[in-house]
Amino acid sequence: MGKVEEFEELRPLLFSIAYRILGSVGEAEDAVQETWLRYDASTTRPVSAKAFLSATVTRIAIDVLRSARVRREEYVGSWLPEPLLDDPYEDPARAAELADSVSMAALLLLERLSPLERSVFVLREVFGFGFDEIATAVGRSEAACRQLLVRSRRHMNEGRPRFEADRQEQQELAARFFDALRDGDVSGLQGLLAADVQLVGDGGGKAPQLARTVVGAENVARLLASIYPLMTQVDITFEQQEVNSQPGAVFRDRDGQILHILALDVLDGRIQTIRSVINPDKLGHLGPVANAWAVDQEVKQARKRTQ
Repeated sequence: MGKVEEFEELRPLLFSIAYRILGSVGEAEDAVQETWLRYDASTTRPVSAKAFLSATVTRIAIDVLRSARVRREEYVGSWLPEPLLDDPYEDPARAAELADSVSMAALLLLERLSPLERSVFVLREVFGFGFDEIATAVGRSEAACRQLLVRSRRHMNEGRPRFEADRQEQQELAARFFDALRDGDVSGLQGLLAADVQLVGDGGGKAPQLARTVVGAENVARLLASIYPLMTQVDITFEQQEVNSQPGAVFRDRDGQILHILALDVLDGRIQTIRSVINPDKLGHLGPVANAWAVDQEVKQARKRTQ
């Protein structure tokens, strides 16, 4: 097998490692491309292409993350990961674990870790790499990597919910949520939300966004029920779809361009968090992006007509 074939066979794994470390589709794709350039330029063939390429993409991702963390501290409003509709890495035996590790909730927990902790956690807990391989990838001793893993596990476990919904329950609850959203049914929405539910929006200062996180079932239900019926008046449509392996939906304008992504966290029979990504810079990898400012003006005009 040639270099190109070896690399392409491993590309889904490399992207999945980089995305979980970085939380960005674009940055992950760039890291994978840089990995290929380094592999192609190397004059010797490694004993294990998987080990070599995984180590290379990890080191690149760590460097990118260190610079990205400064940008995220200066980010306008709430920062959310770039939505991923399809994780290219498939492992049927570990499908549930892989799905949990790519959820927005998990990626946001990973944001609490240092770049080294995050990388060690991803390589070991998600992809099952040995400590010898991890040590090579992050440039630390095996003993140091074990300590990094202990710290990262502690931080991740502190933030994880105590109860997790099964996937069928998630999908059924999401279907009821989107039906109530389409109808502008305040009581129907409220009955599906946790008492302390949060609605978080990410516009990055480049699209209309929430001034702050909205908290509480009644507040969130009333806000959603007031906005989405107006959006249908200006031909906004949505299709229910998994976002980061969790229930969600893709919203489009009348021309079929992507307006924003909605992702739901379902826990203990209720929707705990609703995350909306409308920053156009985070949607371009999914297709043509709508002009959110123009849609916002149309919605405001529709509101005036109904008053």
